Amino acid sequence: MSVQTADQAIATPAAAAPFDAEAARKSAPVQMVLWTMCFLHFANDLLQSLMSAILPILKDNFHLDYAQTSLIVSVYMAFASLIQPFVGMYTDKRPSPWALSTSMIATAAGVAMLTFAGTYQLVLLAAVFIGIGSAIFHPEGSRMTRLAGGNRPGVAQATFQVGGNFGQASGPLLAAFVIVPFGQSGIGWFVLVALLAYVIMLMVGRWAAPRIHAQTRSARATSAEDNPYGLTRGRLIFLITILLILMFSKSVYSVSLSTFYTFYLMEKFAIPLRDAQLYLFLFMGSVAAGVYFGGPIGDRIGRKYVIWISILGALPFTLILPYANLMGSAVLTVIIGFIMSASMSQIMVYAMELAPRKVGVMSGLFFGFGFGIAGVAATALGYLVDRTSLEFVYKVCSFLPLIGLATVFLPDLRKKYGN
Repeated sequence: MSVQTADQAIATPAAAAPFDAEAARKSAPVQMVLWTMCFLHFANDLLQSLMSAILPILKDNFHLDYAQTSLIVSVYMAFASLIQPFVGMYTDKRPSPWALSTSMIATAAGVAMLTFAGTYQLVLLAAVFIGIGSAIFHPEGSRMTRLAGGNRPGVAQATFQVGGNFGQASGPLLAAFVIVPFGQSGIGWFVLVALLAYVIMLMVGRWAAPRIHAQTRSARATSAEDNPYGLTRGRLIFLITILLILMFSKSVYSVSLSTFYTFYLMEKFAIPLRDAQLYLFLFMGSVAAGVYFGGPIGDRIGRKYVIWISILGALPFTLILPYANLMGSAVLTVIIGFIMSASMSQIMVYAMELAPRKVGVMSGLFFGFGFGIAGVAATALGYLVDRTSLEFVYKVCSFLPLIGLATVFLPDLRKKYGN
């Protein structure tokens, strides 16, 4: 099958010729759809990153301590994590091309609510709605990406995830230039982003409709790919657990930076909020770059090796970070972000390759776990900061990449199973 043109990729009607699901799996990626999903992930995570980007403003507006401030992030991440696996489980059994667009309705409601929130409780409620939007978007976004990815699942997932990382990176940057000058009311401009994303999601749903229906028929006809490597249930659970442990180390370290890095820079180096937001943007941008380059490398040399290099390779730099000056901190966080993020898409694709008929469950589980553990960690680290210091917390977190040693238990699927 040849790669579709832009018009064909997005505007394929539901009444088109029968779609061959097996041929699509072996074909080249549908680039227009992949980059559209990249943009939608950008828009989705841009809106969600506002929760972290405006924490200093909310802290001042509502006179919060660090624990109360981090609870805002925890509530958002808790709802995003708890619901995601169930969304994936439901849509694996009853896939719908229109499920993706419903996520943006919840996110738009949360952003609008955050704009006009006059109490701390209403801010928490806005975090709930944004979390629900995230819970629906990520498993369904991964499903659409998998449909369009063809024979390059690593590249496809990396393209999808890099959009989210750029969205997260842009949140602090736009907050510095749009929200900081206008205060909390400046968030309202981002409702327009939500409306644009909603319209594009409807178009992607139209493209996906015949493909999802064909894939559903194919799944009913055969179950040969439910367990392509012939793993026992116990072995499969063990490998998924190892992947979750690796996700734990990355998520907790990432949330320590995304939640407290601006406070750390402002406190230790006495720089203004806008400058601190720009440094956070540099870190988030390096994360996005690492995700993108990790995808094709994983397709070429194997996902296990990318995971090895990504997690353990960041350890020397995380250990140095708490002792660096301002310029050194900026350089080190860029290096850390780039190296650690290279395996983000590879952990996800590795899990999907273990259970290819459970794309929604795997996506929901790993995105959900990442959000959930990050939310718990944000609250725990907030309490720890209140009782010690920001610098002490970064010294403790600097050892997290050691958990990457657990990669030794992962088999190289290509070498061991001839895939």
